[in-house]
Amino acid sequence: MTEPLEVPEERRPRHIAIIMDGNGRWAQQRELPRIEGHRRGVASVRRTVEECARLKIGQLTLYCLSSENWKRPQDELDFLMHLLEQYMIEERATIMKQDISVSIIGRRDGIPDRVLREMDLTVEMSAINPGTRLCLAINYGGRAEVVDAVRSIAEDVRDQRMTLDEINEDSIAAKLYTAGMPDPDLLIRTAGEMRISNFLLWQISYAELWVTEVGWPEFEETHLHQAIRDFAARDRRYGGLG
Repeated sequence: MTEPLEVPEERRPRHIAIIMDGNGRWAQQRELPRIEGHRRGVASVRRTVEECARLKIGQLTLYCLSSENWKRPQDELDFLMHLLEQYMIEERATIMKQDISVSIIGRRDGIPDRVLREMDLTVEMSAINPGTRLCLAINYGGRAEVVDAVRSIAEDVRDQRMTLDEINEDSIAAKLYTAGMPDPDLLIRTAGEMRISNFLLWQISYAELWVTEVGWPEFEETHLHQAIRDFAARDRRYGGLG
C-alpha cells in the first residue's frame, strides 16, 4: 500500500511535467524486446495519471513522443502508435470517471489518421471535465514549438493584426502549443539522464527539476510522492531573495 503523501495541497505543484525515459533500457537489461519496455511503461502512465488525479494535481504533462523519436526503427514506431491508439480507447472510461480532461500538444504530421481520430475523440469527450488536465506531448519538440510561435507572430505582424511593440513574453506564450496552461512547477525525469531533451524549453524556466535513476517502467506512486515532497521542501525564489 502506498504511504500517505502528507504534503498539504497548497504546497503541492500545480503542474507536473515528466520526461518518461528508460523504457528501452529497462527491456534490454532483461533481454526483452524494446517494445516490451514501452508496453510496461503504459502501466506506469496509468498509475501516475490516476495518482495525480487523486492528489488533485492541476495538470500533468507527459513527454510521450518527441519529434526526434521518428529516427527510431519503423517497427518500434508502429508499436508506439498502436499503444497510443489503444490507450486512447481503453482509458477513455477511466478518464471520464475521474473527471480528467485530455489535451494534446505537438505537430500532427506523421501520426496515422486512425490514431488522430481516437486522440481527437478523447480530447472532445473530456473537454469539460473539471479535474486534472492530462496533457500528452506527441510528436513534440520545444524548438519546433518556438518556431511555430514565431511564424504565427510574423504572420500577425505582416497582416497588421499585431505591431512590433506588442511582441512580449505574454504574446509569445499565447502562441505556444501550451497557451492557456500554467507553466510546470516540477519537472521529473526518470532513468537518471541529466538533460531537458527539447521538452517545454520556454515553459520550464522556473520549474524545479527532480531526477531519479528509476526507469519509467518501474516508476510508481512512491517515486511521485518523493518528488512532490522534495518540491515542497524547496525554497522557490524566482531570482529573488526568498
